[in-house]
Amino acid sequence: MIDPRRLRVLRALADHGTVTAAGEALHLTPSAVSQQLAALESETGQELLRRRGRRVSLTPIGELLVEHANAVAAELERAQATLASFASGSRGRVELASFASGITQVVAPTIRKLRFFMPDITVVVRDAEGHASVPLLLDGEIDMAITEESRQLLSTKNPRLILYPLYTEPFDLVLPESHPLASKKALAVKDLGDQEDWIAPLPGNPCRDLVEQVVERPNITHTSDDFRAIVALVAAGAGVALVPRNAFVTPRGAVRVRVAETPPVRRVFVAVRRGSDDHPLFKTVLGALIEEGHTVK
Repeated sequence: MIDPRRLRVLRALADHGTVTAAGEALHLTPSAVSQQLAALESETGQELLRRRGRRVSLTPIGELLVEHANAVAAELERAQATLASFASGSRGRVELASFASGITQVVAPTIRKLRFFMPDITVVVRDAEGHASVPLLLDGEIDMAITEESRQLLSTKNPRLILYPLYTEPFDLVLPESHPLASKKALAVKDLGDQEDWIAPLPGNPCRDLVEQVVERPNITHTSDDFRAIVALVAAGAGVALVPRNAFVTPRGAVRVRVAETPPVRRVFVAVRRGSDDHPLFKTVLGALIEEGHTVK
């Protein structure tokens, strides 16, 4: 018999790439992770890992077993949903992660409505960037994630997730008030030239990827994942930026200018683990989030 707890360890290794990172996600020591994986190999009678010094990778058999582990996890989620289906879905606790403007635009208004119409539902919010919330969701740290389209999220088409569209928002250029083009109503990104200093999110953030796609060889001098900080740096004259429209907070010293050509956009989703979407409590919160997301302009 295969111990399903050991399948969870194998999935964590596939998700995080190293024994140490898998251990951190599962709150286990690297030694305990290695022992569980060795026991799983013994149970299956198959070589699941290639070991080269301290580095490990999955064999084809290991990758196949991960697919089965994903199916087992989804069935366990469905089992929990079935048990919970006896309840009405009007009482319980949901843990959710979202980036800051997603909290402002969707999560906070949803909580306000739920507190009025369904006061026995508690939504606990964690501030996390979209690309950082997905691993939390896959590791079971949270129940839902407000995330955004990214190469990592959509290129893999992760079979363990279901994505529900919330809203799409354009990016605007943000310039210092003293910038020669600050009085324009609209600008093409190329109008800024190649001498500008750009302020952008950190590498790995999907919004950083967008800046590098839209701006030809941007000279990125300052970085932050907090768009309030980015706009404040623009207001201080430190450079220019591309900022999602709903993340812009007007400070003194910065102006927002619409992109003249078809503006870049980000697509925002609420993500849940496959199988958990049948949970009546999650259905209630999902419906409220989607309804609110569709009002965002």
